[in-house]
Amino acid sequence: MSNWLEHTVQVEVDAPIDLVWSLWSDIEQMPRWMKWIDSVTILEDNPELSRWKLASGGLEFTWLSRVFKVVPHQIIQWESVDGLPNRGAIRFYDRHNSSVVKLTVAYSIPGWLGRLMDNLFLGRVVESTIQADLERFKQYTMKIQNQV
Repeated sequence: MSNWLEHTVQVEVDAPIDLVWSLWSDIEQMPRWMKWIDSVTILEDNPELSRWKLASGGLEFTWLSRVFKVVPHQIIQWESVDGLPNRGAIRFYDRHNSSVVKLTVAYSIPGWLGRLMDNLFLGRVVESTIQADLERFKQYTMKIQNQV
């Protein structure tokens, strides 16, 4: 038995949607701004699948993820097909001179782990972590934009 937890965070980035989209759609680059993601590798024989490794606080999880919906400059939606159960979407909103990036992540935790870690505490930690990741993405985007 498992419990699903879901979190949504967003950030406004002072960069055009083309740049924001190009950075996020290159998922192998995510470890540059998502500190809890150790690596992302797109499978050569099936580019809609990718192998993810999460490493945080001495815990390590891996999963195989499938992107099942892509609408350029609007949404990337995924779900795990093996390993750590998770799903989510990254949505993009064009504000002409800026872009809003909204990340929703849902994950299943085993019932025993949920009871051990109190879902509210775990939820606050995850939400603050992914919000900090989006803030790092904002800084990373500004750095890239200034190099262009």
